[in-house]
Amino acid sequence: MKHLFIIRHLSFNKRYLLFVTALLCICRVVYSQELERTQQSIDYKTYMDMVWKQNLSYAAEKLNIDIAEAGIKAAKVFNDPSLSVEYADNDDRRLKMGRSVSVELSKTFSAGKRNANIELAQSEKDLNEALLEDYFHRLRAEATLAYLEALKQSELYSIKENACSNIHRLATSDSIRFALGKITQVDAIQSKVEAEIASNELAMTLTELYNAYASLGLWTGVFDKDVIHLPSERLLMKKERTFDSGKLLQTALENRADLAAAMKNVEVAGKTLKVTQRERNMDFDLVLGYNYNTEVRNEIAPAPRFNGVTVGISIPLKFSNTNKGAVQVAGFRKRQAELNYRQAELEVQTSVMQSLRLYLSSLEQVKRYEDGLLEDAQSVLEGKIYSYERGETSRLEALIAQQTYDELRAAYIEALFNSVAALIDLERNAGIWDIEL
Repeated sequence: MKHLFIIRHLSFNKRYLLFVTALLCICRVVYSQELERTQQSIDYKTYMDMVWKQNLSYAAEKLNIDIAEAGIKAAKVFNDPSLSVEYADNDDRRLKMGRSVSVELSKTFSAGKRNANIELAQSEKDLNEALLEDYFHRLRAEATLAYLEALKQSELYSIKENACSNIHRLATSDSIRFALGKITQVDAIQSKVEAEIASNELAMTLTELYNAYASLGLWTGVFDKDVIHLPSERLLMKKERTFDSGKLLQTALENRADLAAAMKNVEVAGKTLKVTQRERNMDFDLVLGYNYNTEVRNEIAPAPRFNGVTVGISIPLKFSNTNKGAVQVAGFRKRQAELNYRQAELEVQTSVMQSLRLYLSSLEQVKRYEDGLLEDAQSVLEGKIYSYERGETSRLEALIAQQTYDELRAAYIEALFNSVAALIDLERNAGIWDIEL
């Protein structure tokens, strides 16, 4: 009977082994099927080239340059002349006073207004170019972070997959030990439940991984439900970088695109003030006219046929110039732009120092994990699993060791990600870029 009991539970164990194997295979099969159906490996250089050429938001921002160039052309337009034609009949049919035809050409001249508007339009174009450059710098950094996020999720999936495999290994061992009567059925069921929970967590991690892959299409401007870009790089700190804080601050003040945009905004405000002042200049209209008069045949006041020429000038009386509100508004906005530029300088210097400290701190965290901490946790885990399989330690101790190791590996991946992200933020704040993955 004892042998029959063991055989029956061994058959249960085989069924459970098949179940466990199937669970482990599900995620791998789904993963491999997704790769076969949608795989398109992409390295970082190719990815960034696609971002530069195909990102839709960046393409829309570039249209601001075309709009500004069109604005320059519009500002170069001269005032149109006016042509008027007039016909007069001085009751010629009854009183014989004759008829006349007049043609008049007039044009308004504005002193300095056209040049001021051209200069303003050119400054606005320069501002849009600086804003576009700043937009690309931010786009480049955010797209790189998205690529890193996909790499991080891939590493976290590997951690979860390894943990799931180890937990299923413990569950398989427990089913055998239960069949041999070494542990209770409750313990075997508990191990099975933990294995199923690990499988569910693995499936969720797989979903997060593919969501991270799919998000890359947002940056490359490509959406294809049958194509998912798979980053081909590894989440590694290639080389520890050293920076001189003084040089970083100087470089940031010279190269930051948003700071250049703030300076251009000051120029635009100055040119706007100039345009407002020129708008107060006195306009004048020059008028040139020609009129033809027929013969007056009236017996009381006869007159011969004659031609007339008129030249005139029209000057408005600018009483409105006593109101200087528009000039004051433009002056205040120029002052406001200057203060915003000074504030931007302070923010640049502060952000550079903050990002430098964050980068150095993240490097220290990575070093702590790499200085034997991960290796020690892995050794402890392997020892606990081996001891548990030999019945020398409890399942709880093995699970705690597994959890500790998984948390350490996940924290290490997060630290790696944060260190590279801190480097990206530092270089963006300093106005430099030499990121390589």
